[in-house]
Amino acid sequence: MTVTERAIEGTGRWLDDRFHGARGFRTLFRKIFPDHWTFLLGEIALYSFIILLLTGTFLTLFFQPSMTDIVYHGSYTHLNGVHMSEAYASTLNISFDVRGGLLMRQIHHWAADLFMAAIFAHMLRIFFTGAYRKPRETNWLIGIVMLTLGLLEGLFGYSLPDDLLSGTGLRILEGVLLSIPLVGTYLTFFLFGGPFPGHDIVPRLYIIHVLLIPALLLALITAHLFFMFHQKHTQMPGKGRTNTNVVGAPTYPYFIAKTGAFFLFVFGVTALASTFVQINPIWLYGPYTPVGISAGSQPDFYMGMLEGTLRVFPSWTWDLAGHTVAWNTFVPALVPLGLIFTGAALWPFLEQWITGDRREHHINDRPRNAATRTAIGMAAITFWGVFWLEGANDVIADHLNISLYVTTEIARYAVFIGPAVAYWVTKRICLGLQRHDLHLLEHGVETGIVRQLPSGEFIEETAPVKDIVDEQITCPGAVLRSKVRISPYICGKILSRSGSGCREDAQSVANVGHRSAHSPGHIADREFLVHRQAAGKATGKRQPRA
Repeated sequence: MTVTERAIEGTGRWLDDRFHGARGFRTLFRKIFPDHWTFLLGEIALYSFIILLLTGTFLTLFFQPSMTDIVYHGSYTHLNGVHMSEAYASTLNISFDVRGGLLMRQIHHWAADLFMAAIFAHMLRIFFTGAYRKPRETNWLIGIVMLTLGLLEGLFGYSLPDDLLSGTGLRILEGVLLSIPLVGTYLTFFLFGGPFPGHDIVPRLYIIHVLLIPALLLALITAHLFFMFHQKHTQMPGKGRTNTNVVGAPTYPYFIAKTGAFFLFVFGVTALASTFVQINPIWLYGPYTPVGISAGSQPDFYMGMLEGTLRVFPSWTWDLAGHTVAWNTFVPALVPLGLIFTGAALWPFLEQWITGDRREHHINDRPRNAATRTAIGMAAITFWGVFWLEGANDVIADHLNISLYVTTEIARYAVFIGPAVAYWVTKRICLGLQRHDLHLLEHGVETGIVRQLPSGEFIEETAPVKDIVDEQITCPGAVLRSKVRISPYICGKILSRSGSGCREDAQSVANVGHRSAHSPGHIADREFLVHRQAAGKATGKRQPRA
């Protein structure tokens, strides 16, 4: 044993004698993590948050959260002699006078955008694969709260420099608060410390941005990782993967090496983008003034949906007892986003109530096998996307050389028609893919061998799927060997045609010891229940609800 090994062993024994952590570390290092590229989306969000903490700490050393008016005399000569706040002047100082300051600002901003993009993508992956189901409903709710906090953190963060673009965002925030009936005025004065813009908003946003929300996010991320570790990570369907096991690699050394390298990769890509792609050049916008606004001003992408709702909503106000209720601001700012977030929060419980499926799920669904869920998700994305595009209606109108009002009218119709079309098309595609899987099981896989029949007809030979790859898929009453992952719809079809029963009750479920993700226990669509009931009628057996 070398000197280094003895030193490490001695240190480990000393720590274990006092804190008894060896057993916990052994459990941690033996923890198995499944492997799939979509699981990296959550890691990107985590590593972006770490980068935000590191770069944010650097920026706090030089930023002055003050709205005190000063006259600028600094390195950026185009603004010499211009009145501005200390917050804006200190941001210019970070950008042009602090060594590495501009790079840190850019990394911080790009990491914030990457953090939000990764959270959006991560939650969409969880939704479309059904990874939010029991026992992970709490983690799903934590994710929604983190997404909401991320939106607020981004809004408050890019408002701190007190430039013309960010000040426009604060002006919109003030209007939204004022539109809240009864308490709007009090909330506005409480946040801004008086009439807009006042002198307190930047210091208050600074405390919220660098202390309050990061602390909440850190606590929620810790809880999220703890629940994920305790409940075990979901895994994609595949050979040998069941609800009772985890197929993957241990934390040490495989996962630690892989995730460490991936953190360096995320940091490297963020630094590279920050070096060569400019973002938020506040010196071009100038300091904020309530009487000015820059043309073509756009928020960061994650706030584009809220911008679009405000632009698309018609001018609708009520005058009641001498008070004006600004529905044209209150409704678009709070209702569309509130519907999406509330619906997302309630969805796991609604799906559980509709399907009656209250079992634990550790295997993800293929989106095609949950056609209704996938269609609803695409409808929500389309709903969000229409508003998001409308947030840039002036830029779109300018580039396409069309009237601004035409883009607004199109959006007002598209916000209702688009989600309905997206739902129908997505569901048809999913059911078509299910029928394709069924066709493979019934007719086999094309071999590429063309044979001529005695009649002169040419046909392509097919081989049974079980001859191509040996993968066991369990469905009620039958065990199939296939290279495709079967939905409950296909199971019911095959069993009804083969004359087998398709009985699934509490006793039969209890007797299945080796279940895969493709069993009818993973039902998320009402049409699956209908197809299974139809299959039971064809075989003369009753189909109980899952």
